[in-house]
Amino acid sequence: MTVRERIEAQEYKNLSPFASKSRDAVRAKQEEVCNFRTAFQRDRDRIIHSKAFRRLKHKTQVYISPGDHYRMRMTHSLEVAQISRTIARGLMLNEDLTEAIALGHDVGHTPFGHSGEYALREIIGHYHHNEQSLRIVEHLERNGAGLNLTLEVKDGIVNHTGDNQPFTLEGNIVRIGDRIAYLCHDYDDGIRAGMIKPDDLPPIVAAVLGVKPSDMITAMVSDMITASEGKTQITMSEEIRAAMNELRKFMFSAIYHSADLEPDRKKAAYVIHKLYEYYMSNPGALPQEFLDREERWGLQTTVVDYIAGLTDLFAVNLFEKLFIPSKWVIPK
Repeated sequence: MTVRERIEAQEYKNLSPFASKSRDAVRAKQEEVCNFRTAFQRDRDRIIHSKAFRRLKHKTQVYISPGDHYRMRMTHSLEVAQISRTIARGLMLNEDLTEAIALGHDVGHTPFGHSGEYALREIIGHYHHNEQSLRIVEHLERNGAGLNLTLEVKDGIVNHTGDNQPFTLEGNIVRIGDRIAYLCHDYDDGIRAGMIKPDDLPPIVAAVLGVKPSDMITAMVSDMITASEGKTQITMSEEIRAAMNELRKFMFSAIYHSADLEPDRKKAAYVIHKLYEYYMSNPGALPQEFLDREERWGLQTTVVDYIAGLTDLFAVNLFEKLFIPSKWVIPK
């Protein structure tokens, strides 16, 4: 018996009957199995080693060009993975599947976070980062070959937000775990930035969840485990759900739609618009690997893929290179 087979057997023995089992995972393309890692472990590793995941360390979470201690997309993804794995373990569900979905859920985010996402949506009419995340793992990574992830992981990635629910309980954990992570950690960053204070929280939030990010996370995570125990759905108690919804309303009002951040949001959108216009008019300026894709995907999709993949700083530097005059130095 290989190590992988032993792990697969342990899953059937130890995990909940509602858990997804690695042995049953489905891939679009059949491939040779690994003797040591299950299908979901391999998916997790492929995501971590992908270029798209590495770029998340330089992509905005909320604050554009923040200091060292503010969250970026990578730290957010790691925090979602930690929160979601805790819930999965408490419910005896598949931690490896949960972790893979959590780590891959935001790889389709644009530079400048949601500001970049909204800008691309305004330009082309339809752009959602969860759909781009799926596109990246299916078609763009590995020089266009994709990562050949399991159906379970891809479903969790594309349905971590939006109208459709993931078909696995693990995917549903990440869907809620993502919200817990960004609300609590963006609240923490908001305090650090001086935009909000704990006293600003709605009374129901402070009373039910607490005022410290760690207490908030503990309250929601423990409630999810208790409320979902032995059930075929991931849920929360009405009290905790109501408090979380109030926290979300507060965060949108105080942080996400804050007038203080509006100037940077507009600047970010302007950069995205100008880069799109430039490459649509000058496709030959795209890197060769993207030019190679144009025949298959068309110019607009290729340009969007390129811009969406940029990090914040690279996008700013590119904008300066293309549109800001260089200093003229008098020759000696």
